[in-house]
Amino acid sequence: MYPAWCRGGSERRRYAARVPLSRDPDRLVAAALAGDRRALARAITIVEEGRAGAAAVLGAAYPRGGTAYRIGITGAPGAGKSTLTDALITALRAGGEAVAVLAVDPTSPFSGGAVLGDRVRMQDHASDAGVYIRSMASRGHLGGLSTAAPQALALLDAAGFPFVLIETVGVGQDEVEIANAADTTIVVVTPGWGDGIQVAKAGILEISDLFVVNKADRPGVDDAVADLRAMLTMGAERDWQPPVLTTVAITGAGCNEVLDEVHRHRSFLEQGSGLEAGRRARRRGELHTALAAAAGRRAAALAASPEQRAVVEQVEEGALDPWSAAERLLDS
Repeated sequence: MYPAWCRGGSERRRYAARVPLSRDPDRLVAAALAGDRRALARAITIVEEGRAGAAAVLGAAYPRGGTAYRIGITGAPGAGKSTLTDALITALRAGGEAVAVLAVDPTSPFSGGAVLGDRVRMQDHASDAGVYIRSMASRGHLGGLSTAAPQALALLDAAGFPFVLIETVGVGQDEVEIANAADTTIVVVTPGWGDGIQVAKAGILEISDLFVVNKADRPGVDDAVADLRAMLTMGAERDWQPPVLTTVAITGAGCNEVLDEVHRHRSFLEQGSGLEAGRRARRRGELHTALAAAAGRRAAALAASPEQRAVVEQVEEGALDPWSAAERLLDS
């Protein structure tokens, strides 16, 4: 079921502005899932910043998710990811679909928050009750996403959006993390996109379900398309052969065709067990990441405890190697 803000958005916003947000995690999640944008924003902030109640918010929301179709959009800076995201929002809304966007941005060196950059392009949708856009700072995390991105995506999924677009930070060739977070991954390049060998080495060919050569009104577009198709032909054989499309996202040209290919890829996954298998693998990965983070926090607390200071001092003095010390601390 679509979020409540898909219907009667202006009236709902006027009402919500008069109602204070609950500090109780269960009530906050209930309000967010009922369509309260402020409650959803507050819940995402709580989990992003690791505030008190984050575990309760996620625990209440997580079982309600699992139905949103996630579309990842990645590529080098300047490729036009934000413009393509904006065009895909327009295409989805034209089909009557509600959509949420999680846009991961570079971190400001001054405030530590997100540098919004091209996010202003999406402001045309700000008054649309069927669109929810959230920017999130990468905070130095490599891989194109943010450490809090999986939690935020879980909340957007639970909120009832049938489609969630995920735009990565645009760090270049290290954005393979998006493939684990999305059901369909779109890689955006431009004419003259660079050294194809380096891209192949970086694993971009393996993570992409769809290539988009954006800014196709510029010279070199045919060469870019030919290079991509040649590399795909030489790459490992896959059940799904990623199509290569061209767009001029700033005008919307070719963007409906991109959405058609996303739907075709979804049908391909649903015909077999690919969609559910991918989502099960994603949840396993999220569990491993959560375990590593929890273990790291406990290990840091253990190393800082007064009882174990003697072991830490031995490492500092070079009398004990860190690996034996780690085992000793864990055994304690």
